[in-house]
Amino acid sequence: MEICQPFLVFLQQHLREAVKKKILVANRGEIAIRLIRAIQELDCTAVAVYEKPDERSRHIRLADEAVLLGNGPRCDYLNIRKIIAAAKHTGADAIHPGYGFLAENPGFAKACEEEGIIFIGPSSKVIADLGNKVVARQIMADAGIPMVPGTKNLPHGEEGLQNAIEFGRKYGYPVMLKATSGGGGRGIRRIDTEDQLVNEIPVARAEAKAAFNDDSVYLEKVVLEPKHVEVQIIADKTGKTLHLGTRDCSIQRRNQKLIELAPSRVANPELLEEICQTAVKAAKAANYFNAGTVEFLIDKDLNYYFMEINTRIQVEHTVTEMVTGIDIVRNQIKLAFGYELSFGQEDVQIRGHAIEMRINAEDPKNNFMPEGGKKVSVYRSTGGFGVRLDGFVYQGYEIPEVYDSLLVKLTVHGFTWDETVGRVKRCLKNFAIVGPKTTIPFYLRIVDDPDFIKGDFNTSYLDTHPHLFHYEESIGEAGKLAKFIAEIHHRGENPFAS
Repeated sequence: MEICQPFLVFLQQHLREAVKKKILVANRGEIAIRLIRAIQELDCTAVAVYEKPDERSRHIRLADEAVLLGNGPRCDYLNIRKIIAAAKHTGADAIHPGYGFLAENPGFAKACEEEGIIFIGPSSKVIADLGNKVVARQIMADAGIPMVPGTKNLPHGEEGLQNAIEFGRKYGYPVMLKATSGGGGRGIRRIDTEDQLVNEIPVARAEAKAAFNDDSVYLEKVVLEPKHVEVQIIADKTGKTLHLGTRDCSIQRRNQKLIELAPSRVANPELLEEICQTAVKAAKAANYFNAGTVEFLIDKDLNYYFMEINTRIQVEHTVTEMVTGIDIVRNQIKLAFGYELSFGQEDVQIRGHAIEMRINAEDPKNNFMPEGGKKVSVYRSTGGFGVRLDGFVYQGYEIPEVYDSLLVKLTVHGFTWDETVGRVKRCLKNFAIVGPKTTIPFYLRIVDDPDFIKGDFNTSYLDTHPHLFHYEESIGEAGKLAKFIAEIHHRGENPFAS
């Protein structure tokens, strides 16, 4: 007897839901905790992995199971063979890579595919195509996506040098020398003169080889003082592709983001809608599936240019979730298991504003030097209406020297921009972390800056606002009180009692 199609779809979905899934989280820190929570909310089993330096990390405690990969540091989180073995040992149906480490490694996605393990993200081919910046540019060029002028991979030797020199003379300086396999702000250097270009190409090749095992480099024309605007996209396997609005990530240090907000503060809604539609077009041109981010630069004349597509969840996905109410990670998991998107573009509504501040264990006054190795003697988090914290640090936690310096992400939502800025300012004042230096006092300077309050900033913001680095190191009255209470608990008595 022939089974009608609607009943077949219902039956397939019912069978998927009948068996409890097990998902391995191939990451650490706050993103691991974020993934574990989403996995457990879907009534699935969360498996954590960790290296020896992370044996006291909170993500291990929150997971249903945990597997020690090795002594590390970092090398085991990057070991495809070990992670696949952990997944097979625990019977994991799928692996979520988070961001960083192996998240954009096509070899990792390919290994999952070959072992019959679901990779929660796009296919290995899409990751490979979009991870190669030159290939990605060609895909976008064929689709008519506006791009910054750039070269293909520079050949080795004299030919590549001459190609680079000709490009610099044609488009003028500055130009950006980029590692073809780079990402996350790494493998990028600004070149201001021809002499510098000649000297830097071999150095850039060596660094790219060490960081990405690929010494390919290329050039792009620099867009001076642009805004960095990105679009969150999400797509299912039927080809249905939606955007979840824009984010602004212009406030950066060393090409790495510090503060993100949604939606973009570009005062031209028609332009932003055009950019969102271009992002959908770019994703479709790349045959994109699952969640991803299409990044653009906007110049002073409001021309916009494609930068890249990040084939993973972004650190700053929280601001998009706050203004749309859509759980991106939850949708990632369901899409990977074969579900279709349950909402349409008309259902995506942007409500209010959100700001995310990455609270890092860094010293902004000392070129953002990491504060690894220090112990958190006091940790008193903030909270309240419209406040979200994504972190893994706790009182007594010793910050590893071998990993990223991010401690916690503070994300604040408000109905208006002014309300959101005021709320994030209040949260920063009430946030006490004692032990390592953090970016909190630096952010307190930023939220008082008139240009930030107006939403007037671009990628040169920190360079053009040096006064932001002049602040007091005081931990504040709340921090002093919290430190005093921690001392009482530690000693078991009040050291100042008569």
